[in-house]
Amino acid sequence: MRLIDIEKKARSLGIKDTWKYSKKELIRAIQRKEGNFDCFGTAVNYCDQFNCLWRQDCLKPTQK
Repeated sequence: MRLIDIEKKARSLGIKDTWKYSKKELIRAIQRKEGNFDCFGTAVNYCDQFNCLWRQDCLKPTQK
């Protein structure tokens, strides 16, 4: 998901000053606001949160 789309979702949930956050921090703020674990970017090869909106982005292999 593009950062602009993530910022729109965050603002719709009442998160202000979205420009202050990195993409990872903003997604974690959204996860907290939705009542979920704020774990984006912490999984290593596996995640048991199958219904998470961010799961696919979270588990993408990092490019070097």
